[in-house]
Amino acid sequence: MANARLEVDFKPLTQPGPNGLDEVRFLFSANKGGKLQSIKDAASGGEMSRLALVTKSLVASAMELPTLIFDEIDAGVSGDVAQKMGRILTDLSTHHQVVVITHSPQVASRAHRHYFVYKTDKQGAERTITQVRELNKEQRVKAIATMLSQNPPSDSALKNARELIEAV
Repeated sequence: MANARLEVDFKPLTQPGPNGLDEVRFLFSANKGGKLQSIKDAASGGEMSRLALVTKSLVASAMELPTLIFDEIDAGVSGDVAQKMGRILTDLSTHHQVVVITHSPQVASRAHRHYFVYKTDKQGAERTITQVRELNKEQRVKAIATMLSQNPPSDSALKNARELIEAV
């Protein structure tokens, strides 16, 4: 977000409130010449994801955090932006254990280890059970190809998935 601006606005309160002596607002503009507004009013879903990632990255570099968990931090982004976010997450993994829950093939392709989380209804059970299994290389290719297209994935999606994984 080359032209994004983020400003923190502090206003002293006349009396202490539940959050202290100041009202703090984060103002944001994603575009050149755009008006600064409250983040919730100005940022799209993809912009919120990118702001969350950069904020967590800065916090992680300022303090010792052994593990960082990102739950769909890449929501609302795709293509080149998702690739860049994947690279940021990979960079973070050089100093932290990084756990990423994603539906983005660009981000998933950068994983050192890839786990598939799925839910099943066991016959006779009265509830849904969540299960996790680690994927081998071919299973990863198929999972990422499915993210790119459909289930079962097309041949071109399988080829693209292999390219994404090998590009890391």
